[in-house]
Amino acid sequence: MHRGRNIRWGIAGTIFLATTINYIDRQALSVAAPVIREDLGLSNEQYGYIVSAFLLSYAIMQIVSGRLVDILGTKKGFSLAVIWWSIANMLHAFGKGLFSLGAFRFLLGIGEAGNYPAAMKAISEWFPKEERSKAVGILNMGPGMGAIIAPPLMAWLILTVGWKMAFVVTGALGFFWLLLWRWVYYEPNEHPRVSAEELTYIQSGQLEAENRNKLPWLHYFKHKEVWGLALSRFVSDGAFYFFVFWLPSWLADEKGFSLMEIGMFAWIPFLLSDLGSFVGGWTGSRLMQHGFSLDASRKWVLWVGAFLVIPVLGCLYIESPYWAIALISFSLFATQFKQSSLFTLPIDLFPKEDAASVWGISGSTGSFGAMLFTPLIGWLVDTFSYSPVFVIVAFLHVLSAWIIMIFIPKIRPVPLTRKMK
Repeated sequence: MHRGRNIRWGIAGTIFLATTINYIDRQALSVAAPVIREDLGLSNEQYGYIVSAFLLSYAIMQIVSGRLVDILGTKKGFSLAVIWWSIANMLHAFGKGLFSLGAFRFLLGIGEAGNYPAAMKAISEWFPKEERSKAVGILNMGPGMGAIIAPPLMAWLILTVGWKMAFVVTGALGFFWLLLWRWVYYEPNEHPRVSAEELTYIQSGQLEAENRNKLPWLHYFKHKEVWGLALSRFVSDGAFYFFVFWLPSWLADEKGFSLMEIGMFAWIPFLLSDLGSFVGGWTGSRLMQHGFSLDASRKWVLWVGAFLVIPVLGCLYIESPYWAIALISFSLFATQFKQSSLFTLPIDLFPKEDAASVWGISGSTGSFGAMLFTPLIGWLVDTFSYSPVFVIVAFLHVLSAWIIMIFIPKIRPVPLTRKMK
């Protein structure tokens, strides 16, 4: 049994904090949306376009960010991303309407796109394959934790200092994290506090590239596995973002919740999503320890999570807002249970030198899907109701799992040829 110093779990915890802050900044607008829409006279469809501005830049920049992180390195790339998105979040205080808020959301997406590619690259550097799904599960608790903290924090800030200053305060959190990151993070073989025993354990079983020459970006698209990851995210990411960006508005519009009630209850589903991330990652690791293959363990988690999302349809048939919150909570548990497996696949399939680039491609495609879905949500809500949205959301993750089965029938390392220059 490995008994070295557990520096790698400290790294995972630091990344978790960054992702938590990332989602506090991301969800700040959704919590403030009922107040901002009334203050600035915005419709649901206009709000959908503001959210899409974020998703557009987020989609484009995940590809670019993944490549930049692979080139700059994890420490520097993550630092630059956090500085950018923290400043962009603060700029929301100057929002005056559709176009200015859309522009600031666009800037926020540019910076926030660097979070996951950098985090996944760090995990690929610091964890052997047996522990990666558990580390990704911890990382993937960040969105839920950010969404847990954001509703009560933003509600309190808005009631205390107004919605504009609330963005300034939440934006400042990233700079405190940056101090910790600069102190904590090094590559494993350069870390001043890692033990020889832990370093040997980390490096065991990692995928290695033939050499460190960077591959042309388009080269990745020669592999059907990349297409499978990208298309799976394209159809499923919008389902999660529906709850991230629209849950407070749904509670206000359909259930009559006040801002204070939103602050009291809107965090609960994301607590369950955090639990789903952890349980999904833990389950994947335990299955492998009990003799399941990498392929079987990842796909078992993927399918169980996908089918358990479907009961969210019950929200269409119950009047109680509290039972509806319970169903949404269960749905988000299932969503993140599934995503703990899906998000780990890029680093299961590709060497650590390519981890951020491949993850950036899949994440970017997922954000493009969510970007297209978000204004459709606004139009459906203004034209019909939230009902067709819930029907679509209930089945997108099953479609996502089928795509993985079609494009990646067997999860195993993808051979990448690197020619010497």
